[in-house]
Amino acid sequence: MINNRQSAERTVIRGAAVVTEDAVVEDGVVSFRGERIEFAGTREEFARSPFASEPAVVIEAAGGYVVPGFIDLHVHGGHGSDFMDAEASAYDNITVHHALHGTTTILATTVTASRDSISRVLEAAWAYRNGPMPGAKLGGVHLEGPFISPKWPGAQNPAHIVLPRRDWLEAWEAEYPGLIRIVTLAPEREGALELIGWLADHGIVASAGHTDATYDEITAAADHGLSHAVHTFNAMKGLHHREPGTVGAVMSDSRINAEVIADGHHVHHSCIRLLAQAKGPDGLVLVTDAMSACGLPAGDYKLGGLDVAVDGGVARLKEGGALAGSTLTMLGAFRHAVTAAGISIRDASKAASGNPARELGIYGDTGSIAPGKQADLLWLDEELGLSGVWVNGRRLERQA
Repeated sequence: MINNRQSAERTVIRGAAVVTEDAVVEDGVVSFRGERIEFAGTREEFARSPFASEPAVVIEAAGGYVVPGFIDLHVHGGHGSDFMDAEASAYDNITVHHALHGTTTILATTVTASRDSISRVLEAAWAYRNGPMPGAKLGGVHLEGPFISPKWPGAQNPAHIVLPRRDWLEAWEAEYPGLIRIVTLAPEREGALELIGWLADHGIVASAGHTDATYDEITAAADHGLSHAVHTFNAMKGLHHREPGTVGAVMSDSRINAEVIADGHHVHHSCIRLLAQAKGPDGLVLVTDAMSACGLPAGDYKLGGLDVAVDGGVARLKEGGALAGSTLTMLGAFRHAVTAAGISIRDASKAASGNPARELGIYGDTGSIAPGKQADLLWLDEELGLSGVWVNGRRLERQA
């Protein structure tokens, strides 16, 4: 359970390094009231602002950081629940758990499943977005499959893999307009290029994943509108110096943003650093790919109907041993990117907040700290531990 409250008073967080889009403002101040940020800048600038003399709840955050709330584009579940459960109580459980670890906007990510199962998720997510959301905001749905390659199923159930179906997407978009935000598919499959073009035309992010595509096939897909790659390096054709493959195309094509699971298990930290260098500060996206076991002890779990064993924080299919999502949180991904991969605080913040916000088309409202934007904020201590979470100006706190 959490305390989830929005104060009618102004809140001022001061003394921290405030990570904005353009700079890291030392000894900075962030002020917000209700859902919106009203000031972000230096202490001196705040003293000259009209807000300085007005009553406020003041939080002294000296030595820490204030960063925009994390946006997780790829997450299946957490704390014992899965988005495939298609129930409001499960969605509450997932969104609250991840919010308490820094995620303020989340995409309900499906697995490769039957059309009926996916339709149930869409129906549940549509209803959930129209009601009160106690944790992270549900920003929409990410369909990971079922239009993937049978050569690279990873932890997806191969029994439900099908060729791309534009008619399915047309029907879903007509019934739930704007709900589907990302579709992950294998671009080399029959009908994929046509579907990628349709997705791009309808403002849905077309993403490569679980794919055996060659360099040329990924380039052709980008020509049609492909702009994203899920869990780069994992479940895709690797890099070779004569056939750069999916990985080579993703790393070298500036039109494609690259997800990475920064948990120390899926990708070596040197490869995360290499990917960050290749994509630049505006092309990297941190995600969790978290499953229901996130936040729970080692043991046996399910993902897409497949048996998963979790040991030492690592989730693997019992049959075959493939990595099966993760037990990662966005706070953990952010911390690993900074401390292990050597990515700067500012660039890691972009990868965890600003870049995914731009992909979703919501950067005008969230994803960075600036006046007028939603007060989706995190207060981190010097060790990058989480000291405070605000979603739309509501502070979330775990009850004792």
